[in-house]
Amino acid sequence: MLDRLRDQPEPLSLAALVRATGQHENTLREHLDGLLRVGLVRRERAPSSGRGRPAWLYEAVGDRSASEYAGLAAALALAVSESSADPAEVGRRAGVAWGRQLAQGRGAAAAPPEDARARVVELLDDLGFAPEQEAGRPADVHLTRCPLLEAAHRHPEVVCAVHLGLVEGALAEHGASAEGSRLEPFARPGSCLLTVPPVPGDASH
Repeated sequence: MLDRLRDQPEPLSLAALVRATGQHENTLREHLDGLLRVGLVRRERAPSSGRGRPAWLYEAVGDRSASEYAGLAAALALAVSESSADPAEVGRRAGVAWGRQLAQGRGAAAAPPEDARARVVELLDDLGFAPEQEAGRPADVHLTRCPLLEAAHRHPEVVCAVHLGLVEGALAEHGASAEGSRLEPFARPGSCLLTVPPVPGDASH
């Protein structure tokens, strides 16, 4: 649990931790209470957003360095959700532009589809998604970490669309088709499933 909190640049709610780990909230609450008692974790109330008491947000002690960035990302996701008729498409387009920019900065060049996918997986690893590919199924990439887990939990239609667009934009910079790309948030406890378009030579296709 402490490692999970340390992986995140923002405080997490209990609900987000339940979704990310697949564990019962009572089990997680016990672990969090223990970490609070020994001073390894702190908590604070989330901003009020309606009726009822705001949820507690938990973070590892000493991990505030990126919280302002994470808070900005969550605020932008909320703004897009409330102001756009199609927040997912707005998020995807932003992600495409971001993915192109990142790939260009890494010297992207036209490459065979298999190599383009490998470069994109490397990019995701550098961004903190900790991607894992299944043996014999290279098109299936499990993202075992989310750099913006709490924002993704609150606004998946925007944040997850940005992440999918990032993949599409990076693939495009490598001259590869992104047709068929999809991202299934929280497909398994602790991971999202990214499907990068199948290409000739995949053992699974």
